[in-house]
Amino acid sequence: MSNYFRSVILFICFYLVMVFLHGCSGRASHSSSEAFVYQISPFNENPVIDADWNKSFWINTESICLENYMGSYPEHFPDTKVRMRYNADYLYLIFRVSDQYVRAVAKKTNGKVWQDSCVEFFFTPGKESKNGYFNLETNCKGVLLMQYHDLKRHKEGFVDTADCAKIKIAYSLKENAEKEIREPVVWTLEYLIPVSILSKYMEVENPCTGRKWRANFYKCADSTSHPHWLTWAPVDNPTPKFHLPEFFGWLEFK
Repeated sequence: MSNYFRSVILFICFYLVMVFLHGCSGRASHSSSEAFVYQISPFNENPVIDADWNKSFWINTESICLENYMGSYPEHFPDTKVRMRYNADYLYLIFRVSDQYVRAVAKKTNGKVWQDSCVEFFFTPGKESKNGYFNLETNCKGVLLMQYHDLKRHKEGFVDTADCAKIKIAYSLKENAEKEIREPVVWTLEYLIPVSILSKYMEVENPCTGRKWRANFYKCADSTSHPHWLTWAPVDNPTPKFHLPEFFGWLEFK
């Protein structure tokens, strides 16, 4: 065997080993999260919040997929997509989840929604994630939890329920999910966040063309029969934990 072919075979073997090791861990290095950038397009119209993934407002909006995970590779890995747009006053998001084993028990604002079939948006309203972040977590029936973590001033807590009520939410799931829905189901969740509620809790760099924020998107279902912890930007931690802003990706406002 020539040296050339021997080198090719050795390279292929090394590559396959690295792919195998990465696939088994479900985690990536800190540097890899820097490659996760989502460019957010502005909007001018006032769209109806109705959880319609296919309406004209969203048709030409880029989707991102949650393809990373924490912990062991989940037996149930729901296909989860997100779209986002903005203007000076609002952040506008929609999630689409091809799911199964769906549950929604939490009914009160700032309750334990993460135990249900839940999608989450963690974000720093600026480019320095070390300054702090918000986490907005919403179950498949539109019940939300929102917290702030001002790491500069060492303050954190729940966002007031009165401010949470200013977030317009719509969801598609009509079935009662207190008892787990074990059949496959597709559900969507859409919301409009007023930027004005954020500055009450920490410094905010208002979204505008050219500005960058840090963020990550998650899908979880801690207390279902098939728990999972999915992420957009990879999080390098031995156990599932979303509250690690150092692994946030980037939002770039166009």
